[in-house]
Amino acid sequence: MANPAQSSRPLSPHLQIWRFTPSMAASITHRFTGVINYGGLVLVGVWLASLAFAPDLYSAVAGFVRSPFGFILVAGFVWSLSFHLMNGLRHLYWDTGRGLAPDTAKKTSIAIYIGSVLLAAIILWAGYAAQAGA
Repeated sequence: MANPAQSSRPLSPHLQIWRFTPSMAASITHRFTGVINYGGLVLVGVWLASLAFAPDLYSAVAGFVRSPFGFILVAGFVWSLSFHLMNGLRHLYWDTGRGLAPDTAKKTSIAIYIGSVLLAAIILWAGYAAQAGA
């Protein structure tokens, strides 16, 4: 095997060379939220099936969702959907060839985190307000 130090081929940059950036965090979070969304949608499917076919199961699921742990799960799922949606829109914008400059990508990454938290809070507040009014 050839000695890499003697090779004339360029080597891939090592992880110690790279600085962790908001764009990298957004990319990792986007992949993670995709997995979370898949699991969350399976649970939404179970909830809808219980609504359609088993009223007793539906009341149990509804009780769980109203519990503090259930609220945390629902809030996390809503944030995950919000982040994945907003970051997906950013990727569509990138597909036009715009917004790819490092400084712009950094600013939009931070904006996606802030915007997704605000959007999730608005959705959760609207759900709570609708439930309280019913």
